[in-house]
Amino acid sequence: MNLLDIWLLAVALAMDCFTVSIVSGVILSNRFPLFSREGLGVFRLAFLFGLFQALMPLIGWFATSRFSEHLESIDHWIAFALLAFIGGKMIKESFEEEQKHTFDPQRLHTQLLLAVATSIDALAIGISFACTGYHHLSQLTIPLIIIGVVSFLFSILGYLLGIRFGKSITRRLKPELLGGIILVVIGVKILVTHLLGIS
Repeated sequence: MNLLDIWLLAVALAMDCFTVSIVSGVILSNRFPLFSREGLGVFRLAFLFGLFQALMPLIGWFATSRFSEHLESIDHWIAFALLAFIGGKMIKESFEEEQKHTFDPQRLHTQLLLAVATSIDALAIGISFACTGYHHLSQLTIPLIIIGVVSFLFSILGYLLGIRFGKSITRRLKPELLGGIILVVIGVKILVTHLLGIS
């Protein structure tokens, strides 16, 4: 892969992070602004997205020699299950009373689940790295940094867009319902593209 390929790959991998960050921004838009003390939690979410998007290809690259077939056969199911679980929980909570809502994109365990769910698909990228001439760890340094930084920046951008348009959206729709549907759709997309062999 040349450098342009790596940048395009990084943007493609960042799309799920971008979408989930928009949802998080919409949900939190009525609670506090980005640069309040509480609002800084978005930077942790963006950091975790960037970290896991860079970490998963590394894990896939390391595991290629022993576990590649096993990883490829279940990674999409894991991503689907996590996103469907989180999305289903959000949809359920959207029909409950306000005080019963527990989904909070600011919570560390929620952020970790989202980061893992949106990055599991990147395991296959690590496998493809191993199959396209990346034989030494030092060769992966630049690609992984690019992937992590792009995911971080797209996550911040997505959150800002969610904050910017969140209040107008929440006047018409319940953010938890919208967010839950989007997460389930992302999970279904990951599952279907793998099952049908769509690249």
